[in-house]
Amino acid sequence: MMPIAQGPAKILIVGAGPSGLMMAAQMLRYGIQPVIIDSRQGPTHQSKALAVQSCSLEIYRQLGIVEPVISGGKQAKGLNFHYAGKQEASITINDVGQGLTPYPYVHIYQQSKNERALLNYLTEHSCPVYWNTTLITLQKGTGVVNVTLNNQEQEYSLLSNWIIGADGAHSTVRKLLQIPFTGDSYPNQFYLADVVLDHDTDQMNMHLTGKGFAAFFPMPEQNTCRIVGNLTGKLAAKNDLVFEDILQTLQEKVRKPLNIKQCNWFTTYRLHHRMAENFSQGRCFLIGDAAHIHSPVGGQGMNTGLQDAYNLSWKLAGVINKHLNPTILNTYAAERMPVARELLNTTDRAFKLIMSNNVLANLFKKLVLPQLLKRAWKSEKLKLAFFKRVSQISISYPNSSLSLHLSLLRTIKAGDRLPYMKVYDEKKLHETDLHAWCSKPGFTLITFGTIQELYVFSLAKWISQNYNGWLNFFHLPPSIKNQRVFDAFEIKEGQNKAIIVRPDMYIGYINDVVDLEMMKNYLENVVRSPSQPSPGGRA
Repeated sequence: MMPIAQGPAKILIVGAGPSGLMMAAQMLRYGIQPVIIDSRQGPTHQSKALAVQSCSLEIYRQLGIVEPVISGGKQAKGLNFHYAGKQEASITINDVGQGLTPYPYVHIYQQSKNERALLNYLTEHSCPVYWNTTLITLQKGTGVVNVTLNNQEQEYSLLSNWIIGADGAHSTVRKLLQIPFTGDSYPNQFYLADVVLDHDTDQMNMHLTGKGFAAFFPMPEQNTCRIVGNLTGKLAAKNDLVFEDILQTLQEKVRKPLNIKQCNWFTTYRLHHRMAENFSQGRCFLIGDAAHIHSPVGGQGMNTGLQDAYNLSWKLAGVINKHLNPTILNTYAAERMPVARELLNTTDRAFKLIMSNNVLANLFKKLVLPQLLKRAWKSEKLKLAFFKRVSQISISYPNSSLSLHLSLLRTIKAGDRLPYMKVYDEKKLHETDLHAWCSKPGFTLITFGTIQELYVFSLAKWISQNYNGWLNFFHLPPSIKNQRVFDAFEIKEGQNKAIIVRPDMYIGYINDVVDLEMMKNYLENVVRSPSQPSPGGRA
């Protein structure tokens, strides 16, 4: 096996799971060829994580690979709760987030397929993954990091300007940096089985009992299903456990015929809830499971790792391409650590409730939880709040140093994800949406309202002279077809508004006036993206 071509690498990504592959794909969007290595022989063939949430599908859309992801997966259309074999609650989750995202559902698409979709993107952009390659040492220098790699044939050195640790819960990068990974392991042991049934389903089923749980999740392939549950007593202590060993205890929890035709994959494992004390150190960064691991409640893990990569990549690309000051890299940990901490806390509380076997907890699971779910699902407000949290579209960065809110508007704020709203493009005379306007790499300036044509030209000229290829520009004039957008942004007749959307589709800047100097100030002094002198003025 040939070693990586000699010479300094701008960025070395350690780990070719979903987070590392997403990081590589995003860097390629910005014209940066990363080096990506993995100690495995190749991409995983095991299904592993199942749920791809709306926020991740939106990233795939921006990459241009969402269509095969959608066609190769399956929507989960219902969630049923059972206690001691009796169905206590059933909720429909099909298109529950309608109007909030192009993908208003929970999409089932295995981790192995996610990796393949991203690998295909890398292949199309001539970016190889160096498999069977292990990070041995890491030494930080001035402006570079010197690493030693082993490709099972030889050891060799590589200089890199930046290191991304995407190498999972047992991250070598994290260990070499001596960053503590604080938290704990759950005392229970669990099993996972991918099985073939005698029927197909699009329903998720959670079976709760006083002795734990068994959860059934539909998979894209015909008649296939993922079963996850806890092991107790002798089963938890038994070595070389096989699927047949757990059938009796599974039957006791479900209390109805299972009709399982075959088992395609079976494994046992322990769950952990841990988080790195820092997500970055100098020129090294941690993303995904290398930075945080938690229980699988809500299907959040893989999606959070993809979002880590999405957040970090545009900032690092901006620094490498000299569009941004290196200080912006401090905002990665500042923005993503609170998200990871909140996720750890919420999944930990939910999981402990599911696993608790005390009398009060069991009464809550049997009597209170089903009624809460039924009542919540009758409320559109609560239903949408549930979807926003699970889909991760509710994540925001209002306290980020990159968020500048100069508007009286309170329903949409700087730091919020850009709302998904359909718009009629008056220039191209066709329907599109705000997210599609932000499909190109870089920031996007969107102005709304009545603006003098000469001033629109001045804005376009300013951008082309100072931010060409880094700041995209769209203007939405008033029209009946776009009234819903104007209402959402509370733009009345005669008023206008300007927003600057970050490359990861979060609003960085929002102002009730379209003022070139104020936008220039945001880009130069808040984002710290330098520009050339330009004329001022206000619309």
